[in-house]
Amino acid sequence: MGAMTAATLTTPQGDTLSEVTRWRVERLLHAGYDGEAALVLALDREVDLHEAVSLLERGCPPDTALAILF
Repeated sequence: MGAMTAATLTTPQGDTLSEVTRWRVERLLHAGYDGEAALVLALDREVDLHEAVSLLERGCPPDTALAILF
């Protein structure tokens, strides 16, 4: 998945994703996750956003962070 912006976040049905999901994606992108990882993490409400961001802030590579979070 390529670069993602809040304007491009839509469901397959064409509906705009919720404001919360959009905000989560933006935070995860800003933290350093790529677009696909950010979207997957944002959509899974079981994932602790603060922990996901904190892992990268502490130097954890994104792939390792995903393995930890899932």
